[in-house]
Amino acid sequence: MADFLKNVFYPYFNIFLLGLFINSSVSAFSDGIKLTIHLRGVSESKISLMALSGTKQFKSIKEVSVVKNGGTATLQIEKEHLPGEFVLRFDYMEKVSSTPYPSEKYIFINNQDLELWVSPMYSNNPDSTWFQKNESENAAFSSFTKENGKHKEKLVLLQQFLMNYDDTKSKFYQLGIEEYEKRRSAYNQWLDARVKSDKALFVSSMYRFNYVPQISWSVSEKARIIGVINHYFDGIDLNDPIITKTSQLNEWMNSYVNLYGQMATTVALRDSLIPTAAKTAIEKAKQGNPIVYGWMVDYFYRGFESNNIPAGMKVLEPYLNDPNCLTSKRMEIERRLKGMQTLVVGSKAPDIVLKDNEGFLFDLNKFRPSQKYILLLFWSADCSHCTETVESLRPWHNQPEINQKITTVAVSLDETETEVETWNQKIKTLPGWKHIQAPEGVRSKVAADYYILATPVMILLDSNTKEILAMPETVSKLKDLIR
Repeated sequence: MADFLKNVFYPYFNIFLLGLFINSSVSAFSDGIKLTIHLRGVSESKISLMALSGTKQFKSIKEVSVVKNGGTATLQIEKEHLPGEFVLRFDYMEKVSSTPYPSEKYIFINNQDLELWVSPMYSNNPDSTWFQKNESENAAFSSFTKENGKHKEKLVLLQQFLMNYDDTKSKFYQLGIEEYEKRRSAYNQWLDARVKSDKALFVSSMYRFNYVPQISWSVSEKARIIGVINHYFDGIDLNDPIITKTSQLNEWMNSYVNLYGQMATTVALRDSLIPTAAKTAIEKAKQGNPIVYGWMVDYFYRGFESNNIPAGMKVLEPYLNDPNCLTSKRMEIERRLKGMQTLVVGSKAPDIVLKDNEGFLFDLNKFRPSQKYILLLFWSADCSHCTETVESLRPWHNQPEINQKITTVAVSLDETETEVETWNQKIKTLPGWKHIQAPEGVRSKVAADYYILATPVMILLDSNTKEILAMPETVSKLKDLIR
């Protein structure tokens, strides 16, 4: 099972306040769009097109196994993927004897058939790779990017000055604030005009994510962050459902959550602040298009699930019964909430009956180890967070005084052949643990019984009664329980 919840407000990091970006525009087409690619400059290449949003996000939706130098490939893009952002990937061989080497080009596709002449070695060089002369979306975005850099340059310099200047009471500093506000206003007006001039294009809604919100400079850093939060949504049209087809919407929301993260000095404070961020954002989206409203609920669901923030899951509960909330995660959220109510400390753990890695039948209820505790570890061998947990858990677990107290039953939720093979190799480095594998991964009965939607998850049991003693979120919390 892939580490499918990466990229959702984790970890928190400092942001540059001017770096806000995104996307919108409606198109009219019936049978999809044709992308014709003329290959040049290499011996041959495999060509793949990967979607950056939607149900096929980060997956290849079209592939051509081999295109020779001077050859042409035609990809038909179905309307369900449009409009959208894509990565065009080339695994090319410069010479017949060469090893395949990758290159990528980001492109936008809306309602216009595209023709692209490309040299994969220079796929982002306009002198070597170009679209037909009348192409609109990518040309407009390239033009906007260049102009935007020029318009924002002086504003960025002023912002850096105001953020680093020591004497905030000086007249010079106050003059700097006045000049900044003039330039911020002028920049946002230019941005509005550019959006209007390109309103027929999908990329025009991306421009809006450059909107610069109001900043209160003559206050503390914390008050300044709160001020930015209060104005964060000022420049965005939440009535436009097309913004959900962009990868920038996710990035823009990550930056919003990270503002709250900057104020969180502890995990406990984080777990109280981020649900507040969710409620504020969802309430704003609720006033907009139902698709955007549902997307916002889905976004926070993924974040709360991957970062194990139960208080956040509770925030989402009221929106599930709202017919205007077009969330795709309704059943998963309901299942998770049910699990929070039934799978609790003091309850008996559901039975697990699966074959272990040696082919023997494992039955949790009949498992009677000599140790006082059983640690159930739900994990995936190709999940980065799982790897971090295992690497932290294993050395501590190997200590004789700890090994006498606790035994680990590691339940793999790896699913594909590749993932299972990775698991088979990984468990060779983890002797002494009981290894079992759920063939259907997160869709398996054991995952459903334990309400597992993301990994890793640790559950500490009494080895005799199978009573749930704790559900530690981290290895450090587990260590505090086993002394």
